[in-house]
Amino acid sequence: MTHHKTLASLAVLVQSGQSDPVALAEDTLTRIESHSDQAIFVGLVRERATREAEAASARIKAGRSLGLLDGLPVAWKDLFDLAGSVTTAGSMILKDSPPAVADAAVVAALSGAGMVSVGRTNMSEFAFSGLGINPHYGTPRNPASADVHRIPGGSSSGSAAAVAAGLVPLAIGTDTGGSVRIPAAMTGIVGYKATRGRYAMRGIFPLAESLDSLGPLCHTVQDAVWADAALHGLTAPVIRRADLADLSMVVPETIVFDEAEPEVVTAFEQAIKRLEAAGAKIRRQAFPSFSKIFELMARHGALVNAEAYALHRDRLAGAEAARMDRRVVARTRLGEKITVSDYIALLAARDRLIHETLESLKAGELIAHPTVPHVAPPVDPLLADDDLFFKVNARTLRNTSIGNFLDFCGVSIPCGTGAAGMPVGFLLSAPHHQDDRLLSAALAAEAIIRGEV
Repeated sequence: MTHHKTLASLAVLVQSGQSDPVALAEDTLTRIESHSDQAIFVGLVRERATREAEAASARIKAGRSLGLLDGLPVAWKDLFDLAGSVTTAGSMILKDSPPAVADAAVVAALSGAGMVSVGRTNMSEFAFSGLGINPHYGTPRNPASADVHRIPGGSSSGSAAAVAAGLVPLAIGTDTGGSVRIPAAMTGIVGYKATRGRYAMRGIFPLAESLDSLGPLCHTVQDAVWADAALHGLTAPVIRRADLADLSMVVPETIVFDEAEPEVVTAFEQAIKRLEAAGAKIRRQAFPSFSKIFELMARHGALVNAEAYALHRDRLAGAEAARMDRRVVARTRLGEKITVSDYIALLAARDRLIHETLESLKAGELIAHPTVPHVAPPVDPLLADDDLFFKVNARTLRNTSIGNFLDFCGVSIPCGTGAAGMPVGFLLSAPHHQDDRLLSAALAAEAIIRGEV
């Protein structure tokens, strides 16, 4: 029943009475339990789902629907607190922790909109990888690859796979260096990373609080707009579709195409040509600020490493380190070398580079480039070679992490296929707190980016 259906199409069925939320929830849970890939979810909340679905069903039958999302299923990355369930953050270390006593703020927000939470999705341990590999709970298969086991992207691996596999129409992930946009691009769905602070972060296990944000993974930009409204407490979306003739985009000539696979560049450039033909204004420009970000990290270290080390320092000093993914341990330990003066220098430089980037944009411009410079690679070589793992992880995170450092909001939209027929993502970004304008533009441009018109 939920197979590859959008929130919008399911809403029509539920609100019209053609589909009952209880039957929809049961079908969703059954499909998850019987799915061939049991690494997508780390746990279901069947009792909660049944309770929420029954309440939605009663409301709708009584003519008191809460709105567009009432009775529709949603899944949560295993960083979000769900009352009565253990938040493991993809780690065995937290598996025996006490259950959460309350929902995370955004979980409560979607529950308040009538959505039915069905379970927790898998992820990179402690959200610290862009590849989605997890040695403890398994690595979800990329649903876009029929034969070869390819990475789903991370760290919101299970969230993307759950949507791409048609198990749920919506899953919520977090994004510190690309963890919503990367798996969306690699699995061929839409992923929207909101400006940091657009939603309340209470009840979410952190990675690096100066960079952490979150957002929906779904099938369409319209679904992302609906989810966005509910996530920050609106009863209905207020975003309007932009006029294509009013869209202006700048394509960076710095960093984002370095070492990009030719097929990825081709898919992106074809989407750009379609946008130009439809009336969008496109120009190209160097962004020195992009290069300066990586120069800063080479000199002072990375913000994410510093903050992750501060969070996990006690774990790394004790016996728990031996129970963590060795690759996560290695990356986190890099933060030990970052001094207080390094950290302060990074924060000060970040503020300068945000302003420098904003000043280099023309009024109303959006930034467009490939979400990831390559398609999803096979899992096995990455498991066999740690050096390859770290090299691919760095390249995977590179383009999206620019947006986190500069506090952009961004939405990844499928724009075609690359090598092996795997999906390619088109990343549209805007300066911080311009989410409504970004989503408005994405609504207008989506079909053209996809090549559907």
